[in-house]
Amino acid sequence: MPLLRSIAVVVGEAFSTFEFAIGCEVFGIDRTDEGVPAFDFAVCSPGGAPVRSAQGFTLVPEHGLDRVDDADLVLIGPSRALRGPDVAVLAPHLDAALARGATVASLCSGAFTLARGGYLDGRRATTHHRYAAQLAREFPAVQVVPDVLYVQDGPIATSAGTSAGIDLCLHLVREAHGSAVATAIARRMVVPPHRDGGQAQYVEAPVRPCADESLQRALTWAAAHLDQDVDIAGWARAAAMSPRTFARRFRAETGVTPHRWLLEQRVGAARLLLEDGDESVDEVARRCGFSSAAMLRQHFLRLVGTTPTAYRRAYRGARAPRATPPPPPTRASVHLPAQSAPVGV
Repeated sequence: MPLLRSIAVVVGEAFSTFEFAIGCEVFGIDRTDEGVPAFDFAVCSPGGAPVRSAQGFTLVPEHGLDRVDDADLVLIGPSRALRGPDVAVLAPHLDAALARGATVASLCSGAFTLARGGYLDGRRATTHHRYAAQLAREFPAVQVVPDVLYVQDGPIATSAGTSAGIDLCLHLVREAHGSAVATAIARRMVVPPHRDGGQAQYVEAPVRPCADESLQRALTWAAAHLDQDVDIAGWARAAAMSPRTFARRFRAETGVTPHRWLLEQRVGAARLLLEDGDESVDEVARRCGFSSAAMLRQHFLRLVGTTPTAYRRAYRGARAPRATPPPPPTRASVHLPAQSAPVGV
């Protein structure tokens, strides 16, 4: 990847403040005193016209889209309900930048802007998990990868939702200037220079309601007994169906096989225990119905994109500290009935 010297951030009407700020934070601050190269940073809009943010304030860029023509990196964030900047106006400038060997990157749902211009056709791309299915449906020529934080396919890069834009920008810095520069920027931002895993870490997976009441009861029961050996044949009998009928209707209702559903529910339960509990990985595996910690690691890595230990480490820093319990009362202040039950904790 060529060096990044000139950075252009394109904003459109009703732009998203956070994603816009990512480009400003990574590339728009002078960190040359820490060995970070100086970036020629510019904020652009069509004609340099003022644009209003989704949060209600107005931004007055210093540059029009001609600034994009000479950029080494063009960043496009989300705006105006997935529409983004007018791609017909933007396309000639993106074409000029790409012809020079520039990189074009979208943040979050900014991928829709690139898709409308045909820049993602035949390429791997991602967006916020909330919009991944819509992107694939509206633009079948795009190879949507829904469970990653970012994707770089040639000169085009796309990121998942919100903070994944930070991951992508640091990746682009790392590719162009090396790990030391990316780490220096990350340290100043107080973020990890690289995160393991993908969007699957941040997607809730509750038991979805089913139209079939007997199947719904079977799903609810299984979700409450994940630590037990759930026999598929017995599960089908509990739903008053033959195994073949059960499997067919199960897939029609949930979109997956019974085995896959159980696996996803067990991994989801493990995620909750790793986030909020202090049990060992072995104990988490046992409580979630895995035969061993190694089996939990195997499936967790495949479905979530990281290991149970790394997942717990990532969430432990974000968990609110537990309240300090009050000191135990003195003997003189305890007044228990003569036959009271033991006090549990």
